[in-house]
Amino acid sequence: MSLSGNQMELREEDIRAHYAAAVAMLEGFDHAPRLAKGRDAGAAAPQRSPGIVGHRRFRSTTPGMVTRSVARPEGVHLLARIEAADGGDALISPLQATVMNALRRALAVSLAMGEAYAGQTGLAALKRANLEGSLAADRRAEFSELLAAEALVSLHVFANATAFFLAPHASEAVVEVGAVEELLTDNAQLALHGALWELDQDIAAFASDEPRLVATVSAYAEQLMEKVSLRAQGAARLEAFHSASWKVEAEGFVIQGFTPAGKARGGQALTMAFKAPNEVVGNHIAKYQAMRLSKMLMAYDFERKLNPFAELGGFIFTFMGDGKPGTGKTTLIQMMAGLIHGYCEVAGYPFRYQNLSTDNIDSYQGKSGQNAKAFINNVLDPGVIGFGTIDDIDQLAGKRGDRQSSAGQLEITAVLMESFAGANTVVRGNCTFGMFSNYPENVDDALRQRAGARFLVDGPQTRDDYIDILALLMGRKHDIPLGDHKLYAAQEIRRAVAASFEGHSRPHEAGLVNVFDRVHDTVGPLDTIAKLGTYLKAIQQADDRFTGRAIKNITDAVKVRAMDFELPDEWMEQPELFLFKGYDEKLAMIEDLRVPITVDMVVQEINRYADSEFRYADKSDEAAIEAAVRDMGRMDEAKRRYLEGRG
Repeated sequence: MSLSGNQMELREEDIRAHYAAAVAMLEGFDHAPRLAKGRDAGAAAPQRSPGIVGHRRFRSTTPGMVTRSVARPEGVHLLARIEAADGGDALISPLQATVMNALRRALAVSLAMGEAYAGQTGLAALKRANLEGSLAADRRAEFSELLAAEALVSLHVFANATAFFLAPHASEAVVEVGAVEELLTDNAQLALHGALWELDQDIAAFASDEPRLVATVSAYAEQLMEKVSLRAQGAARLEAFHSASWKVEAEGFVIQGFTPAGKARGGQALTMAFKAPNEVVGNHIAKYQAMRLSKMLMAYDFERKLNPFAELGGFIFTFMGDGKPGTGKTTLIQMMAGLIHGYCEVAGYPFRYQNLSTDNIDSYQGKSGQNAKAFINNVLDPGVIGFGTIDDIDQLAGKRGDRQSSAGQLEITAVLMESFAGANTVVRGNCTFGMFSNYPENVDDALRQRAGARFLVDGPQTRDDYIDILALLMGRKHDIPLGDHKLYAAQEIRRAVAASFEGHSRPHEAGLVNVFDRVHDTVGPLDTIAKLGTYLKAIQQADDRFTGRAIKNITDAVKVRAMDFELPDEWMEQPELFLFKGYDEKLAMIEDLRVPITVDMVVQEINRYADSEFRYADKSDEAAIEAAVRDMGRMDEAKRRYLEGRG
């Protein structure tokens, strides 16, 4: 039955028809590993005391399927393995039962999807012909390719469903299971046997208690998905699986090619000390753009899977916030996450916040990149409103060519660069990524330029700002009078932002000021496209890192300025006024609010962006010079001591 567009329903009766076969696989089968080596944890699964029945006994209705009752002792007994993951308790715990049911359900969904794929592609007919001995010789190659494709489909759906079903039961426990090795593609049943054999090995090695049981099964499912997705890139006969979408209605589980389902990662409740906008003192442009971006995200249309702001060109997909320590970057994150969280609660939208931290750097080769990719996919999930932050990105992502950068840091850099502006990057407008740093000059140039917007987080600046922040942090438990001051009047966002933007009519950095004045003296006021282009070329001659990507970021920022309006608060408070309207109606409502693009906007955005690049370059060069001076000083001292020693 069709659900919407090309999304089809994977019927419940078709799934349940495979329950018996799924249980038979979990109870027991024989498997001789072909690609992987068994662990030392012991091949046989622990058994319960005689006479104690740990679970119901099912006998498979599938010919040739081996059940637990006839399996040899060295066979795979996943249910018994799971039962033993609690220190020998005679009763199965609720969490153990949850894992068993999740695996049975995932296997049944996988088998049903494999059956659907076989029916769509003609594989089912070829299987019948092969059993009857009537398969034509000229179709044997096609038959083998379809069997391999079905194996990949079945493996990915099994792993995807397992991760999806267990996500709500994940704890803080983390398990590193390593790369998947027993990936077989002869046929679907052998492929699943290989996967379950390796899962059994991992549970025996890592699942010492119940939290680690869930973590082990989930980690294996993630690794299996990753390995199958890579293998599928070069496999044939997968067009039918890529071109359609399937949904399991009972859990809302969506099968969309080799893409992980939305809830396969994350799902934990958001715990954060949110900040109100008036608690962000100073940082006027950064605060204003963060507030507007929070509302822009809410215009995302879950049916169309697109945001009108992304279509009109005024959406910020990536941004960088930089400033000195203690100027309010964390407070800005807390404000923005709090605003989005509140808007999503009113609208009933799922919201996902995730931070990529230095904890994600791993010494295991390739793991850091996998962590970064999981972070990106989690936030990109088109089924949620996402906000991803990368705090202290200068420590997390390595700078290419810097001998101080570890392999893990360089892996993260590569993943972020490809994800933020790669050939396959799709900006739907449901999420945004913020990179924050006290030392942006230490961030790789190419990665930094993938930040479409720049937020200078410079903290309180004026006398009024310092009075406001002192009063805010002092709280109310004192009797000191406020004095002659209107509290928070300087934080009135429209007035403050207008003044801040006006301040960029001329550059701030000394190197850029020289370029600006020279061009202005030559061509006069920058009031045409030709003159603006002349200014851009002069900037590039002064700093060759100012490339075409920089121009794109500037024009994107100008388009954001064309959306220089806030969606009315009542649109967020009463979703039926805007959020719940159809995509085309929302697009028209936003277009009505657009403002004209002016020369002043373009000049201000060129100066804002170029100022940041000159600021980064100056700091980077100064840091390099200081490091070279230190090295030379150490070398001179070493030579002096060496000569003294010889004398």
